[in-house]
Amino acid sequence: MEIKEYSQEELAAQPVAYWTGVAYQEIIGFIRRRQAELGFTQPQYWMLRHLSKQDISPDGHGMTVPELAEAMKSYLRPEDDPADEAEALLELGWVTQDGAGRLWITESGDAARAALKTHAPAWRDLIHEGVDDADYATTLRVLRRMMRNVGSDLV
Repeated sequence: MEIKEYSQEELAAQPVAYWTGVAYQEIIGFIRRRQAELGFTQPQYWMLRHLSKQDISPDGHGMTVPELAEAMKSYLRPEDDPADEAEALLELGWVTQDGAGRLWITESGDAARAALKTHAPAWRDLIHEGVDDADYATTLRVLRRMMRNVGSDLV
């Protein structure tokens, strides 16, 4: 497949929303396919991360499905169903649920989370191949600035 190269002027005229949308779809698709090959979905991994005191959770305190969905709202996709993902984690024995509906990560769930996390550096390396850290940082600074320019609360 031949890749079209653009001049700086042509690139500067390209619509950022189109390219960020296409990049998002391609990169998320790549990551989700890799995770699926390992028996995970991306939302399951995020849930485990939010429940693990070895990762995102500051205290390892259990969370309800709605609390997890709220914590993950900026990166859940429309097709993601946190309740279904929680059920799958319960069936795997990677979380338990208390009487108040809070999910708690189990030892085997934390081991699964940690095992999946070991793959992230290789995936990052593949995604970043040919892109030096300075260019990557510049890209993120530009995107963050554009987001601020349109009133985003995320940056």
